[in-house]
Amino acid sequence: MEVLKLLLFPTLFLATVTAEYVRPLPRKTLPILRDSFSRTHSSYPSQVHVSLAGDKHMRVTWITDDNHSPSFVEYGKASGRYDSIAEGESTSYSYLLYSSGTIHHAVIGPLEDNTEYFYRCAGKGSEFQLKTPPSEFPITFAVAGDLGQTGWTESTLAHIDQCKYDVYLLPGDLSYADYMQHLWDNFGTLVEPLASTRPWMVTEGNHEKESLLFLMDGFVSYNSRWKMPFKESGSTSNLYYSFEVAGVHVIMLGSHTDYDEYSEQYRWLKADLSKVDRTRTPWLLVLFHVPWYNSNKAHQGAGDDMKGAMEPLLYAAGVDLVIAGHVHAYERSKRVYNGGLDPCGAVHITIGDGGNREGLAHRYINPQPKWSEFREASFGHGELKIVNSTHAFWSWNRNDDDESVKADDIWITSLVSSGCVDQKRHELRSVLMTS
Repeated sequence: MEVLKLLLFPTLFLATVTAEYVRPLPRKTLPILRDSFSRTHSSYPSQVHVSLAGDKHMRVTWITDDNHSPSFVEYGKASGRYDSIAEGESTSYSYLLYSSGTIHHAVIGPLEDNTEYFYRCAGKGSEFQLKTPPSEFPITFAVAGDLGQTGWTESTLAHIDQCKYDVYLLPGDLSYADYMQHLWDNFGTLVEPLASTRPWMVTEGNHEKESLLFLMDGFVSYNSRWKMPFKESGSTSNLYYSFEVAGVHVIMLGSHTDYDEYSEQYRWLKADLSKVDRTRTPWLLVLFHVPWYNSNKAHQGAGDDMKGAMEPLLYAAGVDLVIAGHVHAYERSKRVYNGGLDPCGAVHITIGDGGNREGLAHRYINPQPKWSEFREASFGHGELKIVNSTHAFWSWNRNDDDESVKADDIWITSLVSSGCVDQKRHELRSVLMTS
């Protein structure tokens, strides 16, 4: 028996070691992509993506190299048969020696819920196909921040493409162009296969702020290319807005614009929260770039000022889930408020691990804070399936080489169903009425 143990021990030890997850190496930045149509035909649409634009409407965005190309979208429910047309608008911008193509935006609708539509931009080029979100539960969101343009970005996008999601949420740091404007075009081409089929709802990160002292508006590239429904939600800035879909109210905040109690964003947030009807939208989600709860040594404390200003508003409103990026790792909290565990606080998720070129943030603070439930420095994406008015299932899937492996999951109960929202009604009214 002792001999048998000695013979088996190396095998058992080897199995134990090899079963542990070994983090893969970084991957290189992707080469410049070329769209064969737009390269040979300046009026052909490229970099096509869609986003929600108010109740039962979607915005289609595309770019052409021809500044005389018209801004309209033909669409219908059968391939090649377009029974509707929507006129749009166009813009462009210059950045030092770079001049963008013509950036077109057209809002189509009203559209039927949970329905496939075929569309073509400006009457030329490829036909695209999109699916509108459902009007009721269940609904699934794909989530990943800090995408960039590396081999890991490709892997993340491939995994997102495999999941049956309705809307993609991106909490900042899209292209990592970082002043090199042609990389915005490259990013648009990279994400078109996914972004042209499902609405992409994004907010800005620090890598979108390409400001030049006294010369350039820091967000001219981002605002020109990724127009979100800020006007539809009563906001005066494309850097923060909200939207509703299938029983969920989603607020996209700006970590890189003013957010103190005297700011326009703060005033808008109070007004937006006051309009939320939890009987119609029992789930309340908030996204922004810089996390408020972060036990990684990277960017430690970077979100404290925004947290100090806005966390009381979100807590009083009964926000269920807060999602951020910026830190290139994954972390999920327990329900937390004001630095401590609170059954009526939000679950905070950091998911800045989409595939950026800066690599992963490996170092964590130890011991792990009581509010921190799970953390890992790996590339990956999240999936949030809101099943009904009371329960949602969250999972985080790491990029284990080129396989998507579920590494963390949890059922989340809505604060409405737990009674927290009813308890906070007087508190919310008091907070919203203060100047």
